[in-house]
Amino acid sequence: MRIEAYTQVQQIYKTSKTDKNQKKAGVSSIDKLQISSIGRDYQVAKQAVAASSDIRDEITAPLKNSIQAGTYGVEAGAFADKLLQRMKEVG
Repeated sequence: MRIEAYTQVQQIYKTSKTDKNQKKAGVSSIDKLQISSIGRDYQVAKQAVAASSDIRDEITAPLKNSIQAGTYGVEAGAFADKLLQRMKEVG
């Protein structure tokens, strides 16, 4: 195989590639982004959740106070009933 022939073939392919690129350069295209109404609603909900607190103080504050005061108690029967109820829901 002659090296000169390979170089000539390579030059032919280089020129055809540049022709394709030149054609694409002349064409202008504009990218557009459209968000659906569901997507916008999702973004609003996501922002609202991010802005809200993870802990509701109006519910947890009385429990914290009673635990710190030593007055918080759990009835064993009520706890067992709720535990069994959860097990039935899961299983």
